[in-house]
Amino acid sequence: MEPRLFCTGGKNMSEHISNNEYKEGQDMIILTDVRKQFGDFVAVADTNLRVKKGEFFTFLGSSGCGKTTTLRMIAGFEDPTQGSILIGGKHVEHLPPEKREVNTVFQNYALFPHLTVRQNIAFGLKLAKVKKKEIEQRIEEIIRLVKLEEHADKAPDQLSGGQKQRVAIARAIVNNPQVLLLDEPLGALDMKLRKEMQLELKELQQKLSITFLYVTHDQEEALTMSDRIAIMNKGVIEQVGTPFEIYEKPLTKFVAKFIGETNLFEDSKIIDKNGTNYKVDIGEAEISAESTRQFNNGDLTHVSIRPENIKLSVEPIPGRESIPVTFDKMVYVGNISKFYCITNSGKRMIASEFSEDADSFRHGDKIYINWLPKRAVMIQKLGNRDVSELSI
Repeated sequence: MEPRLFCTGGKNMSEHISNNEYKEGQDMIILTDVRKQFGDFVAVADTNLRVKKGEFFTFLGSSGCGKTTTLRMIAGFEDPTQGSILIGGKHVEHLPPEKREVNTVFQNYALFPHLTVRQNIAFGLKLAKVKKKEIEQRIEEIIRLVKLEEHADKAPDQLSGGQKQRVAIARAIVNNPQVLLLDEPLGALDMKLRKEMQLELKELQQKLSITFLYVTHDQEEALTMSDRIAIMNKGVIEQVGTPFEIYEKPLTKFVAKFIGETNLFEDSKIIDKNGTNYKVDIGEAEISAESTRQFNNGDLTHVSIRPENIKLSVEPIPGRESIPVTFDKMVYVGNISKFYCITNSGKRMIASEFSEDADSFRHGDKIYINWLPKRAVMIQKLGNRDVSELSI
Protein backbone atom coordinates (compact mmCIF):
# COMPACT_ATOMS: atom_id res chain seq x y z
CA MET A 1 0.00 0.00 0.00
CA GLU A 2 1.42 3.38 -1.03
CA PRO A 3 1.97 5.86 1.83
CA ARG A 4 -0.17 9.00 2.00
CA LEU A 5 1.48 12.33 2.65
CA PHE A 6 -0.59 14.70 4.77
CA CYS A 7 -0.77 18.41 4.03
CA THR A 8 -2.22 21.45 5.74
CA GLY A 9 -5.95 21.09 6.12
CA GLY A 10 -5.83 17.30 6.30
CA LYS A 11 -5.52 16.56 2.56
CA ASN A 12 -2.98 14.00 1.51
CA MET A 13 -0.21 15.24 -0.75
CA SER A 14 -1.45 13.58 -3.92
CA GLU A 15 -4.92 15.14 -3.44
CA HIS A 16 -3.36 18.55 -2.79
CA ILE A 17 -1.31 18.39 -5.96
CA SER A 18 -4.08 17.09 -8.20
CA ASN A 19 -6.42 19.84 -6.99
CA ASN A 20 -3.85 22.57 -7.70
CA GLU A 21 -4.93 24.96 -10.46
CA TYR A 22 -1.85 23.89 -12.40
CA LYS A 23 -2.47 20.51 -14.05
CA GLU A 24 0.03 18.05 -15.47
CA GLY A 25 1.50 19.39 -18.70
CA GLN A 26 0.94 23.08 -17.95
CA ASP A 27 3.89 25.43 -17.54
CA MET A 28 5.02 25.57 -13.91
CA ILE A 29 8.17 27.64 -14.53
CA ILE A 30 8.58 30.29 -17.22
CA LEU A 31 11.82 32.18 -17.78
CA THR A 32 11.60 35.15 -20.13
CA ASP A 33 14.75 36.96 -21.31
CA VAL A 34 16.51 36.05 -18.05
CA ARG A 35 20.07 37.33 -17.86
CA LYS A 36 22.67 37.34 -15.10
CA GLN A 37 25.84 39.42 -15.19
CA PHE A 38 28.62 39.74 -12.67
CA GLY A 39 30.31 42.94 -13.77
CA ASP A 40 31.19 42.46 -17.42
CA PHE A 41 30.91 38.66 -17.19
CA VAL A 42 27.67 37.20 -18.55
CA ALA A 43 26.97 34.06 -16.50
CA VAL A 44 23.57 33.43 -18.08
CA ALA A 45 22.65 34.98 -21.42
CA ASP A 46 19.12 36.02 -22.37
CA THR A 47 17.31 32.77 -21.56
CA ASN A 48 13.76 31.73 -22.44
CA LEU A 49 12.51 28.46 -21.04
CA ARG A 50 9.31 26.69 -19.99
CA VAL A 51 9.18 23.77 -17.55
CA LYS A 52 5.94 21.85 -17.18
CA LYS A 53 4.21 20.85 -13.98
CA GLY A 54 5.20 17.38 -12.85
CA GLU A 55 8.24 17.32 -15.13
CA PHE A 56 11.69 16.08 -14.20
CA PHE A 57 13.77 18.75 -15.92
CA THR A 58 17.56 18.81 -15.87
CA PHE A 59 20.16 21.50 -16.55
CA LEU A 60 23.23 19.70 -17.87
CA GLY A 61 26.63 21.19 -18.58
CA SER A 62 30.24 21.47 -17.50
CA SER A 63 31.47 23.68 -14.66
CA GLY A 64 30.91 27.38 -15.27
CA CYS A 65 28.24 26.91 -17.95
CA GLY A 66 25.55 28.79 -15.98
CA LYS A 67 23.35 25.90 -14.86
CA THR A 68 23.71 26.50 -11.10
CA THR A 69 23.34 30.27 -11.52
CA THR A 70 20.07 29.66 -13.37
CA LEU A 71 18.86 27.40 -10.56
CA ARG A 72 19.83 29.97 -7.95
CA MET A 73 17.85 32.67 -9.73
CA ILE A 74 14.78 30.43 -9.71
CA ALA A 75 15.36 29.66 -6.02
CA GLY A 76 15.79 33.35 -5.14
CA PHE A 77 19.42 33.15 -4.04
CA GLU A 78 20.48 35.33 -7.00
CA ASP A 79 18.60 38.24 -8.56
CA PRO A 80 18.44 38.30 -12.36
CA THR A 81 20.08 41.27 -14.02
CA GLN A 82 17.07 41.39 -16.30
CA GLY A 83 14.10 39.27 -17.29
CA SER A 84 11.15 37.67 -15.54
CA ILE A 85 10.68 34.39 -13.63
CA LEU A 86 7.21 32.93 -13.14
CA ILE A 87 6.50 30.00 -10.81
CA GLY A 88 2.94 28.74 -10.74
CA GLY A 89 1.82 31.77 -12.72
CA LYS A 90 3.27 34.31 -10.27
CA HIS A 91 6.19 36.66 -10.83
CA VAL A 92 8.89 35.80 -8.29
CA GLU A 93 12.02 37.51 -9.63
CA HIS A 94 11.91 40.06 -6.82
CA LEU A 95 10.66 37.77 -4.05
CA PRO A 96 12.99 36.34 -1.35
CA PRO A 97 13.48 32.55 -1.29
CA GLU A 98 11.07 31.98 1.59
CA LYS A 99 8.25 33.63 -0.36
CA ARG A 100 8.60 31.25 -3.30
CA GLU A 101 6.88 27.85 -3.34
CA VAL A 102 10.16 26.05 -3.92
CA ASN A 103 12.64 24.11 -1.80
CA THR A 104 16.27 23.36 -2.58
CA VAL A 105 18.41 20.27 -1.93
CA PHE A 106 22.17 20.86 -1.98
CA GLN A 107 25.10 18.50 -2.45
CA ASN A 108 26.33 19.07 1.13
CA TYR A 109 22.91 18.10 2.62
CA ALA A 110 22.91 21.07 5.09
CA LEU A 111 21.48 18.96 7.93
CA PHE A 112 21.42 20.15 11.52
CA PRO A 113 24.01 17.94 13.30
CA HIS A 114 22.39 18.29 16.74
CA LEU A 115 18.94 17.12 15.55
CA THR A 116 17.73 13.62 14.77
CA VAL A 117 16.43 12.57 11.38
CA ARG A 118 12.86 13.10 12.54
CA GLN A 119 13.68 16.51 14.02
CA ASN A 120 15.53 17.62 10.89
CA ILE A 121 12.52 16.80 8.73
CA ALA A 122 10.12 18.50 11.15
CA PHE A 123 12.12 21.74 11.37
CA GLY A 124 10.40 23.58 8.52
CA LEU A 125 6.95 22.48 9.61
CA LYS A 126 7.52 23.90 13.07
CA LEU A 127 8.64 27.21 11.60
CA ALA A 128 5.43 27.25 9.57
CA LYS A 129 3.49 26.67 12.82
CA VAL A 130 1.82 23.49 11.57
CA LYS A 131 -0.15 21.76 14.30
CA LYS A 132 1.78 19.18 16.33
CA LYS A 133 -0.51 16.26 15.44
CA GLU A 134 -0.28 17.01 11.75
CA ILE A 135 3.50 17.36 11.95
CA GLU A 136 3.71 13.91 13.50
CA GLN A 137 1.51 12.42 10.76
CA ARG A 138 3.41 14.04 7.94
CA ILE A 139 6.82 13.13 9.35
CA GLU A 140 5.94 9.45 9.71
CA GLU A 141 4.55 9.32 6.18
CA ILE A 142 7.58 10.96 4.62
CA ILE A 143 10.00 8.80 6.62
CA ARG A 144 8.31 5.70 5.20
CA LEU A 145 8.33 7.17 1.71
CA VAL A 146 12.09 7.74 1.73
CA LYS A 147 12.77 4.41 3.52
CA LEU A 148 14.29 5.79 6.72
CA GLU A 149 12.10 4.02 9.31
CA GLU A 150 15.05 2.32 11.00
CA HIS A 151 17.04 5.56 11.19
CA ALA A 152 14.43 8.09 12.29
CA ASP A 153 15.97 8.71 15.71
CA LYS A 154 19.61 8.77 14.63
CA ALA A 155 21.80 11.84 14.36
CA PRO A 156 23.19 12.78 10.92
CA ASP A 157 26.71 11.63 11.82
CA GLN A 158 25.33 8.10 12.28
CA LEU A 159 24.06 7.95 8.70
CA SER A 160 25.63 7.00 5.39
CA GLY A 161 25.87 9.49 2.54
CA GLY A 162 22.82 8.05 0.83
CA GLN A 163 20.79 8.17 4.04
CA LYS A 164 21.78 11.80 4.64
CA GLN A 165 20.63 12.65 1.13
CA ARG A 166 17.27 10.99 1.78
CA VAL A 167 16.87 13.14 4.91
CA ALA A 168 17.65 16.30 2.94
CA ILE A 169 15.12 15.35 0.27
CA ALA A 170 12.48 14.42 2.88
CA ARG A 171 12.95 17.76 4.63
CA ALA A 172 12.53 19.57 1.31
CA ILE A 173 9.38 17.80 0.13
CA VAL A 174 7.53 17.54 3.46
CA ASN A 175 6.47 21.20 3.04
CA ASN A 176 4.87 20.27 -0.29
CA PRO A 177 6.62 22.80 -2.56
CA GLN A 178 5.41 23.34 -6.10
CA VAL A 179 8.99 22.89 -7.31
CA LEU A 180 11.93 20.99 -5.86
CA LEU A 181 15.35 22.31 -6.90
CA LEU A 182 18.28 19.90 -6.70
CA ASP A 183 21.83 21.19 -7.16
CA GLU A 184 24.23 18.27 -7.81
CA PRO A 185 22.51 16.36 -4.95
CA LEU A 186 24.27 13.05 -5.64
CA GLY A 187 27.73 14.45 -6.30
CA ALA A 188 29.23 13.30 -2.98
CA LEU A 189 28.10 9.67 -3.33
CA ASP A 190 30.12 6.77 -4.69
CA MET A 191 29.23 5.42 -8.13
CA LYS A 192 27.15 2.42 -7.02
CA LEU A 193 25.11 4.39 -4.50
CA ARG A 194 24.73 7.26 -6.95
CA LYS A 195 23.11 4.96 -9.52
CA GLU A 196 20.77 3.53 -6.89
CA MET A 197 19.75 7.01 -5.75
CA GLN A 198 19.09 8.07 -9.35
CA LEU A 199 16.39 5.43 -9.66
CA GLU A 200 14.99 6.21 -6.20
CA LEU A 201 14.77 9.93 -6.97
CA LYS A 202 12.99 9.33 -10.27
CA GLU A 203 10.53 6.95 -8.59
CA LEU A 204 9.91 9.47 -5.80
CA GLN A 205 9.28 12.28 -8.28
CA GLN A 206 6.77 10.16 -10.19
CA LYS A 207 4.91 9.29 -6.98
CA LEU A 208 4.66 12.90 -5.83
CA SER A 209 4.14 14.59 -9.23
CA ILE A 210 6.22 17.53 -7.98
CA THR A 211 8.18 19.47 -10.60
CA PHE A 212 11.86 18.59 -10.16
CA LEU A 213 14.50 20.99 -11.46
CA TYR A 214 17.83 19.19 -11.38
CA VAL A 215 21.40 20.37 -11.98
CA THR A 216 24.21 17.99 -12.89
CA HIS A 217 27.37 17.71 -14.97
CA ASP A 218 26.89 13.92 -15.26
CA GLN A 219 25.58 13.02 -18.72
CA GLU A 220 24.45 9.50 -17.85
CA GLU A 221 22.64 10.80 -14.77
CA ALA A 222 20.74 13.35 -16.86
CA LEU A 223 19.80 10.80 -19.53
CA THR A 224 18.68 8.27 -16.90
CA MET A 225 16.44 10.52 -14.83
CA SER A 226 15.09 13.34 -16.98
CA ASP A 227 11.92 13.90 -18.93
CA ARG A 228 13.69 16.77 -20.68
CA ILE A 229 17.20 18.20 -20.58
CA ALA A 230 18.63 21.66 -21.23
CA ILE A 231 22.24 21.54 -22.42
CA MET A 232 24.07 24.70 -21.33
CA ASN A 233 27.33 26.09 -22.69
CA LYS A 234 28.89 29.40 -21.69
CA GLY A 235 25.63 30.78 -20.31
CA VAL A 236 23.56 29.75 -23.33
CA ILE A 237 21.05 26.91 -23.67
CA GLU A 238 22.25 25.00 -26.73
CA GLN A 239 19.36 22.55 -26.88
CA VAL A 240 16.26 21.50 -24.95
CA GLY A 241 14.83 18.06 -25.59
CA THR A 242 14.07 14.59 -24.36
CA PRO A 243 17.02 12.29 -23.62
CA PHE A 244 16.37 10.56 -26.95
CA GLU A 245 16.38 13.86 -28.88
CA ILE A 246 19.49 15.12 -27.12
CA TYR A 247 21.45 11.95 -27.83
CA GLU A 248 20.12 10.81 -31.21
CA LYS A 249 19.42 14.19 -32.84
CA PRO A 250 21.84 16.81 -31.45
CA LEU A 251 21.03 20.36 -32.53
CA THR A 252 24.56 21.71 -32.44
CA LYS A 253 28.12 20.56 -32.80
CA PHE A 254 28.64 21.26 -29.09
CA VAL A 255 25.77 18.97 -28.06
CA ALA A 256 26.93 16.21 -30.40
CA LYS A 257 30.41 16.30 -28.85
CA PHE A 258 29.29 16.87 -25.25
CA ILE A 259 26.75 14.05 -24.93
CA GLY A 260 28.47 10.70 -25.08
CA GLU A 261 31.05 10.01 -27.77
CA THR A 262 30.69 10.75 -31.46
CA ASN A 263 32.60 10.71 -34.69
CA LEU A 264 32.26 14.18 -36.18
CA PHE A 265 33.06 15.14 -39.75
CA GLU A 266 33.16 18.92 -39.49
CA ASP A 267 32.52 21.38 -42.32
CA SER A 268 31.23 18.74 -44.72
CA LYS A 269 29.51 19.96 -47.88
CA ILE A 270 26.14 19.08 -49.44
CA ILE A 271 26.79 18.22 -53.08
CA ASP A 272 23.44 16.72 -54.13
CA LYS A 273 19.94 16.06 -52.78
CA ASN A 274 16.92 13.95 -53.67
CA GLY A 275 14.06 14.52 -51.27
CA THR A 276 15.34 13.46 -47.84
CA ASN A 277 18.40 11.75 -49.32
CA TYR A 278 21.64 13.71 -49.56
CA LYS A 279 25.09 13.25 -50.98
CA VAL A 280 27.69 14.80 -48.67
CA ASP A 281 31.41 15.33 -49.11
CA ILE A 282 32.93 14.58 -45.68
CA GLY A 283 36.51 14.95 -46.84
CA GLU A 284 37.26 11.26 -46.55
CA ALA A 285 34.66 10.32 -49.16
CA GLU A 286 31.31 11.24 -50.62
CA ILE A 287 28.63 9.56 -48.56
CA SER A 288 24.85 9.24 -48.57
CA ALA A 289 22.87 10.56 -45.59
CA GLU A 290 19.20 10.96 -44.71
CA SER A 291 17.62 13.98 -43.06
CA THR A 292 14.13 15.39 -42.61
CA ARG A 293 15.62 18.89 -42.55
CA GLN A 294 15.89 20.79 -45.81
CA PHE A 295 19.49 21.42 -46.86
CA ASN A 296 20.63 23.05 -50.07
CA ASN A 297 23.48 22.20 -52.36
CA GLY A 298 26.62 23.91 -51.10
CA ASP A 299 25.47 24.07 -47.46
CA LEU A 300 28.15 23.28 -44.91
CA THR A 301 27.23 20.69 -42.31
CA HIS A 302 28.78 18.66 -39.54
CA VAL A 303 28.05 14.93 -39.80
CA SER A 304 27.79 13.08 -36.48
CA ILE A 305 27.94 9.27 -36.23
CA ARG A 306 27.79 7.57 -32.83
CA PRO A 307 30.38 4.82 -32.19
CA GLU A 308 27.69 2.20 -31.51
CA ASN A 309 26.29 2.78 -35.02
CA ILE A 310 29.58 1.86 -36.67
CA LYS A 311 30.45 -1.70 -37.67
CA LEU A 312 33.96 -2.93 -38.49
CA SER A 313 34.60 -5.30 -41.37
CA VAL A 314 37.31 -6.67 -43.61
CA GLU A 315 35.28 -5.73 -46.72
CA PRO A 316 32.62 -3.02 -47.22
CA ILE A 317 29.18 -4.10 -45.98
CA PRO A 318 26.46 -3.90 -48.68
CA GLY A 319 23.71 -1.37 -47.95
CA ARG A 320 25.93 0.72 -45.66
CA GLU A 321 28.29 3.63 -46.14
CA SER A 322 31.90 2.46 -45.89
CA ILE A 323 35.28 4.13 -45.43
CA PRO A 324 38.68 2.41 -45.48
CA VAL A 325 40.64 2.79 -42.24
CA THR A 326 43.68 1.42 -40.48
CA PHE A 327 42.99 -0.43 -37.24
CA ASP A 328 44.86 1.08 -34.28
CA LYS A 329 43.82 -0.58 -31.01
CA MET A 330 41.01 -2.08 -28.94
CA VAL A 331 40.09 -0.94 -25.42
CA TYR A 332 38.03 -3.34 -23.31
CA VAL A 333 35.62 -1.54 -20.96
CA GLY A 334 33.47 -4.40 -19.70
CA ASN A 335 30.14 -4.64 -21.49
CA ILE A 336 31.60 -3.25 -24.72
CA SER A 337 34.90 -2.96 -26.51
CA LYS A 338 36.02 0.29 -28.14
CA PHE A 339 37.89 0.08 -31.43
CA TYR A 340 40.09 2.97 -32.51
CA CYS A 341 40.84 3.38 -36.21
CA ILE A 342 42.60 5.97 -38.37
CA THR A 343 41.26 7.21 -41.71
CA ASN A 344 43.50 7.82 -44.71
CA SER A 345 43.63 11.52 -43.83
CA GLY A 346 44.67 10.80 -40.24
CA LYS A 347 41.29 11.32 -38.53
CA ARG A 348 40.69 9.10 -35.48
CA MET A 349 37.41 7.15 -35.46
CA ILE A 350 35.79 5.13 -32.67
CA ALA A 351 33.50 2.13 -33.02
CA SER A 352 31.98 0.27 -30.10
CA GLU A 353 30.54 -3.22 -30.03
CA PHE A 354 29.38 -5.71 -27.44
CA SER A 355 32.46 -7.54 -26.27
CA GLU A 356 31.12 -10.97 -27.14
CA ASP A 357 30.49 -9.83 -30.73
CA ALA A 358 33.85 -8.14 -31.20
CA ASP A 359 36.05 -9.36 -34.03
CA SER A 360 39.79 -9.64 -33.58
CA PHE A 361 41.90 -7.13 -35.46
CA ARG A 362 45.58 -6.34 -35.20
CA HIS A 363 47.33 -2.98 -35.13
CA GLY A 364 47.92 -1.87 -38.71
CA ASP A 365 45.19 -4.03 -40.30
CA LYS A 366 43.46 -2.42 -43.29
CA ILE A 367 39.72 -2.65 -42.65
CA TYR A 368 36.47 -0.70 -43.17
CA ILE A 369 34.08 1.20 -40.93
CA ASN A 370 30.41 0.97 -41.97
CA TRP A 371 27.16 2.66 -40.98
CA LEU A 372 23.60 3.10 -42.20
CA PRO A 373 22.86 6.42 -43.95
CA LYS A 374 20.04 7.20 -41.47
CA ARG A 375 22.56 7.03 -38.61
CA ALA A 376 24.54 9.97 -39.95
CA VAL A 377 23.05 13.04 -38.23
CA MET A 378 23.51 16.22 -40.25
CA ILE A 379 24.01 19.47 -38.34
CA GLN A 380 23.77 22.51 -40.58
CA LYS A 381 26.36 25.22 -40.13
CA LEU A 382 25.02 28.76 -40.39
CA GLY A 383 27.79 31.22 -39.63
CA ASN A 384 28.65 30.62 -35.97
CA ARG A 385 25.40 28.74 -35.33
CA ASP A 386 24.97 25.02 -36.02
CA VAL A 387 21.43 23.68 -36.31
CA SER A 388 20.22 20.13 -37.08
CA GLU A 389 16.77 18.82 -37.88
CA LEU A 390 15.17 19.52 -34.48
CA SER A 391 13.96 22.88 -33.24
CA ILE A 392 14.05 23.96 -29.58
